Amino acid sequence: MKAFFNWIVHTPSLFHTTPPFEDFTAFDAPIEPKHPFSYQGNQRLGFVYQYLCSQVFESSERFAIREEEIQINQQGQTLGAVDFILEDRQSKQMQHWEVAIKFYLLRQGKWYGPNAHDRLDKKLNRMLSHQLKLTYHPQFIAQKPQYAQLSEHLLIQGRLYINPFEPEPVPDECQGYLLDKSQISGKWCYFHQWPLINKPLYPLEKQQWASGLETFDQPLSQPSGRFIHAQACDGEFWFVVNNSWPNDQ
Repeated sequence: MKAFFNWIVHTPSLFHTTPPFEDFTAFDAPIEPKHPFSYQGNQRLGFVYQYLCSQVFESSERFAIREEEIQINQQGQTLGAVDFILEDRQSKQMQHWEVAIKFYLLRQGKWYGPNAHDRLDKKLNRMLSHQLKLTYHPQFIAQKPQYAQLSEHLLIQGRLYINPFEPEPVPDECQGYLLDKSQISGKWCYFHQWPLINKPLYPLEKQQWASGLETFDQPLSQPSGRFIHAQACDGEFWFVVNNSWPNDQ
């Protein structure tokens, strides 16, 4: 978990950090967490990621967490949840932060998740038009009237992947927002292109998707199933997806 924590601290956003996009690279983010890791919650990647983001905030001299995971409900329906409300100790400003970790593969000009129901343009629209606007909803204002006029901050980290065996133009932007090209650093291919990789790949557990492996033990044989995520000894990250992706999702 420490490797994942350090990756969050040092890795740029998928987007250039013009408002509302943020990352921790220019902040006083810590090298070590203030408290030992004690996470016992849901082991899905997004939940672990949000927990580690909270540890970065708590360990920083700049930020204080005032609220976390505020559920907004109306007439028995969940409208969404506000990830973090922070106080910037430097500016005394109260801030609304939404955080997400995502991995997307470029195909025909669009960035798809390995589960192709997920797509970067759709995710970005959702976060900008819904998630970041939850603090303006009357239900939130009624529930938390002390938080008015919060500034909006969006942290999207992860990695973008291209297929070297089916080259295509790589977009500079998504929905009008410039991508950080340094994060287009992974590769992907179809199962039938597996022999073209020509180097051993080692499987990644979900919590290793971001920071990668520390040791390389048992390489993968011919892949099967929906997809695999793996890493080569040279540090290169690969997704290998089934031959009908993304149309089988």
